[in-house]
Amino acid sequence: MFPEKLVWFLLIIAGCFALPVSAIEVTEPTAAAHAYPGLYDINGKKLADGEFKQWVEDQRLNVVITYKFPDGGLFEEKARFRQQPELMQEQWSWREVKNERVQREFSVDFVSGTAAAHISKDNKDVSEKVEVEKGRTFAGFGFTLALSNLRKRLLRREEVQLKAVGFSPFPTLKPQVVTVKLSHAGLDRIRMSGRSLKGDRFIVHPEVPAIAKLFVTVPDTKIWLTNPEPAGFLRWEGPIVLPNDQLIRVDLLPGTNSGPANPVASKS
Repeated sequence: MFPEKLVWFLLIIAGCFALPVSAIEVTEPTAAAHAYPGLYDINGKKLADGEFKQWVEDQRLNVVITYKFPDGGLFEEKARFRQQPELMQEQWSWREVKNERVQREFSVDFVSGTAAAHISKDNKDVSEKVEVEKGRTFAGFGFTLALSNLRKRLLRREEVQLKAVGFSPFPTLKPQVVTVKLSHAGLDRIRMSGRSLKGDRFIVHPEVPAIAKLFVTVPDTKIWLTNPEPAGFLRWEGPIVLPNDQLIRVDLLPGTNSGPANPVASKS
């Protein structure tokens, strides 16, 4: 038998490592929803008005998020998910439109394991196979759904490993599958649309190989979910699509400006 102190030491050490998950049990099933989020720069200046639509069709959850800019530009993200028997992302796409022309477009078919990218101004098109672990690999809004269903585990200070599909910056645009570590970073109070709301802050941290860090910096993505439960989307911060893109913020409630997230003081 191990001495009691050694057992506790081993438990503490084990808790320091991110645990891979084979599948995500759907503890927060999602149905139809309609909202009008706001898109801001990272300092809270309003950039665009958004529309979020979510519905279930053919036993699949479909999501479409659109942001319209004052100059007529457009961002649009689409995604599709299976929620039974476990959460699995099947499709993801994102496109940028200016002057009624597609400027950039990215897509991932998680079922066939294919990722594609298109950059109009550089006449660049890429389509490649990627190694997708179904039920463990996500992109875009998929991480908000994953966090919603992993929330209770993460609040217990577990760290969970998943996979993310992303794209390297131009000129290669090569699709990449990287390991990401999900963790809970604290409870914040957030100012948005003239209101003060509480949200749990979660971090999606890419585990980028050391050699790759010499060529590109991949920022963390921060996602806030509502507190108390149910754990719905509240705020998102990260690069638009590519790692070197502008950092932006999306708030559930739109307003002229978006305020910072301030930690809630813990009770002694």
